[in-house]
Amino acid sequence: MHVILVEPAFPSNQREFARALKSVGATVSAIGERPQEYLDPELKSWLACYEQVPSVCDHESMFKATRRIQQRGWVDRMEATVEAHMRCAAEIREMCKIPGTSVETTNRCRDKPLMKEVLRAAGVPCADSGGITNAKEVKAFIDEVGYQIILKPRDGAGAADTYKISDEADYERVMQESGLASRDIDYAVEEFIEGHEGFFDTITVNGKVRHEFITHYYPNVLHGMRTRWISPRFCVTNRIEAEGYTEVRKLGRRVIEVLGIETAPTHMEWFITKKGLMFSEIACRPPGVGAWDLYRAANDLDIYAEWARAICGLPAGGVPSRRYATGMIALRPDQDGTIVGHQGQEALFRDLGDFVIGAHFPAPGTPTQPVGAGYKANAWVQMRHPDYDDLLKMLEVVGESVQTRAR
Repeated sequence: MHVILVEPAFPSNQREFARALKSVGATVSAIGERPQEYLDPELKSWLACYEQVPSVCDHESMFKATRRIQQRGWVDRMEATVEAHMRCAAEIREMCKIPGTSVETTNRCRDKPLMKEVLRAAGVPCADSGGITNAKEVKAFIDEVGYQIILKPRDGAGAADTYKISDEADYERVMQESGLASRDIDYAVEEFIEGHEGFFDTITVNGKVRHEFITHYYPNVLHGMRTRWISPRFCVTNRIEAEGYTEVRKLGRRVIEVLGIETAPTHMEWFITKKGLMFSEIACRPPGVGAWDLYRAANDLDIYAEWARAICGLPAGGVPSRRYATGMIALRPDQDGTIVGHQGQEALFRDLGDFVIGAHFPAPGTPTQPVGAGYKANAWVQMRHPDYDDLLKMLEVVGESVQTRAR
């Protein structure tokens, strides 16, 4: 099996996909943006060849690089695992006749209004939504569904460039901040859903779920990514077999079926609301911010190798043990500026060090990153515990006792 991996070096966990493919016996070629000499020796040892391009989202250079690899031998698959790379990779696959997730399925998983239109037609419960290009269309949507609404990039990922509009003042402000007041931009709008938010992730093979994981947000993403004093967490349950998760698992399978996802990882956001379980959105890729590393630590299973086995048409190498619940907490600096230090680190590792599986505390002098930059933008801690409720309590203790100071 010969697999082209798009961008093997950035972000940092991309190298895990190259390692995993090599570990299951695949020949791995890669296309990336860094010069080959910048790749570390271990990563280079996993690659049969490497093509550098100015951007892995540039069609012309990606097409030429793929053709050069194909001239060296048959290519069985081409895989991208970063949201921003998905559409270009799908289009190059189609142009070069390489198997993998189709352009149609990729577009359905990237274009949020189209995604929900398809799913609503199939009876999947979703928020009212649509595509807009200007401020007048946003106002027309508000007139139809009322406040509150969410405005987000049509093909965005996570909470980046996402706005909550609760009243007329918010509308005026957001139209200016987003640029919609002065020019046409493709955006998606949808009614704001109140309820608990989580995500359902799978490795799916030939349309059937092989591995599945469920994770909860505390608090919901949009609130967590906008509020400095909150130390947001997300936690992977090891109780996925419990009856309370049956509906989420059924919903995920239905969405995968309707969208025609065949062999790929998936990342689906959901809400529990007063109206019941509702679909939010899905991506045909792994989740970000190290979630797969949490799955690996929770389940005594190399999730990257399981992905590689799926891609290469091999049977599963194991089953998730569900031995641990795992989670991470983001620790925001108390202000923007430069990191001057961290308080509570020593007590954290003294009292809870046995449960810490990963941590990052930026060195003094490091510039801070904005509050909305993501869960791993500044300091963070990953933990695991056999009991989910105990894990939640420990992460709460970390959020209360560990502080990142800046000036």
